Amino acid sequence: MTTVILLHGWTATADLNWFRCYRPLAERYRVIAFDHRGHGTGIRSKKPFRLEDCADDVVDVARALGVRRFVPVGYSMGGPIAQLIWRRRPRAVEGLVLCATAASFVERRPERLSLLGITGLAALARRAPDQAQTWLSEQVYLQRKSAKWDPWAVREAAAHDWTAVLDAGKAIGSFSSVGWIGSIDVPVSLIATTRDQVIPLARQARLFELIPDAEVFRVNGLHDSAVVEADTFVPALVRAVESIRARR
Repeated sequence: MTTVILLHGWTATADLNWFRCYRPLAERYRVIAFDHRGHGTGIRSKKPFRLEDCADDVVDVARALGVRRFVPVGYSMGGPIAQLIWRRRPRAVEGLVLCATAASFVERRPERLSLLGITGLAALARRAPDQAQTWLSEQVYLQRKSAKWDPWAVREAAAHDWTAVLDAGKAIGSFSSVGWIGSIDVPVSLIATTRDQVIPLARQARLFELIPDAEVFRVNGLHDSAVVEADTFVPALVRAVESIRARR
């Protein structure tokens, strides 16, 4: 049976990102999902957050569960992690499914300025006492979400280590696979969220152009389509994984 490992996005957790996808995928595949470093119940480390460490974590978890090869399914931040898994541990990867993501995230001046702001917040959080990190959690994120989220979802996000999460934002901004993703040698499926307000469609299309023979599945939805437009996203996700199996 094909194993898929679900890699969540920035400031989310595995359950927040994927809870509407678990059952449909589990009917066909073995499904593994866990929280990345600093997110939810993920690994706590004093080292700065690195996407490369997250990629290695995925392979380590797979091996601990007796899985030698798998399909990484990366959403937003999970996309770079999935790409790095292939680059660092290619023998572990049967194919990639990349959702609402890109080969690079910071190209324009406003994006670079935003990254500088995240970098400054990350430095503050690294030096701040617990009270300051609580303030960051409430002001930067939870106040914006809690009015619309169920209590369990608020609890998920409240478990973040915000020092690591802000470091993760810095790491995402510094990521680029433009120079090497074109050499990928496993099947790739892309899920393009066509009304995405976070990862512009043009940037998702650029990822498609960089990867030879990638197959694209379009979802007419926003960046959080895996949750709010699951009725269209989940069938596309199932087809994307099936496409990997067929081409493999």
